[in-house]
Amino acid sequence: MRYDLVIFDNDGVLVDSEPLSNRLLAAYLTELGHPTSYEDSIRDYMGAALHRVHDLVLERTGQRLPEEFDEVFHRRVFAGFERELQPVDGVTDVLEKLAADGVPYCVASSGSHERIRVGHRKTGLDRWFDDGQVFSSEDVGRGKPAPDLFLYAAAGMGVPPERCVVVEDSPLGVRAAVAAGMDVYGFTAMTPADRLSGVRGHFADMRQLVDLLS
Repeated sequence: MRYDLVIFDNDGVLVDSEPLSNRLLAAYLTELGHPTSYEDSIRDYMGAALHRVHDLVLERTGQRLPEEFDEVFHRRVFAGFERELQPVDGVTDVLEKLAADGVPYCVASSGSHERIRVGHRKTGLDRWFDDGQVFSSEDVGRGKPAPDLFLYAAAGMGVPPERCVVVEDSPLGVRAAVAAGMDVYGFTAMTPADRLSGVRGHFADMRQLVDLLS
């Protein structure tokens, strides 16, 4: 292994939550009078913290989302997680291999700590991550595409940025990792490779990651 730390994005990389959460986000924004398709949501918000949704809606329409927006959206997402959330196919094989080889890893997500915990508990991934391995955009001032979250995670794990590799599936996340001075591998299960520029390589099957990191 040529890296001292593997940093995973969460949504779409560890848990298969992006289709569900973007479907719910598009529906909720449309319900509030901001017509948004599933494709719009994927393009504009995939990989971002919720403050980006507030910022873009305000910028485009001059209107603020309701105060209870985050709370209602999280409630809908968590209910969806309980119904249908699954781990990304093959990710437990990767975590098992990293753990067996003694390679440190963590998660750095735009989602809240609660969202990460709920998703991991539902999918059984909680056994692979203790609290010291979980970092959220709630912990920093700016979410992706700013580098802050990845730099915070690296510092928390005691590893210099240049010794870290990030596994991402969104353009915003890739931009954040590159800005942090880290290598990135782009997971293309939901995002076309040409939208993940600046990565060291692309892969479509999570099981391919171990070979890429070796």
